[in-house]
Amino acid sequence: MHVVSVCYRQPTDPAAFDDYYAATHTPLALKVPGLVSFTTGNCRSLDRSEPPYYMVARLGFETAESLKTGLTSPEMRAAGADVANFATGGVTMYVQEENVIVG
Repeated sequence: MHVVSVCYRQPTDPAAFDDYYAATHTPLALKVPGLVSFTTGNCRSLDRSEPPYYMVARLGFETAESLKTGLTSPEMRAAGADVANFATGGVTMYVQEENVIVG
């Protein structure tokens, strides 16, 4: 599995972020060709410190080729351009090849 991870830092208005993400950004991301999984999770610290991210989204692709197709698609460009509309805290994105240890 090849994964794009999108790590969102703390937004200025978490409720507005959540509403926009669910109503506007998610439908854009779901149009990306080759997408086989899409998960999100809000971050909580184990030691009561402030976590570095508010939410992490993971977009999964079956192969390196489907990842490349997805990343270069007009749909991904539209989703990427939309990030500036709600990610007021900033964002870090990276790609990884995932190895399942247990699952």
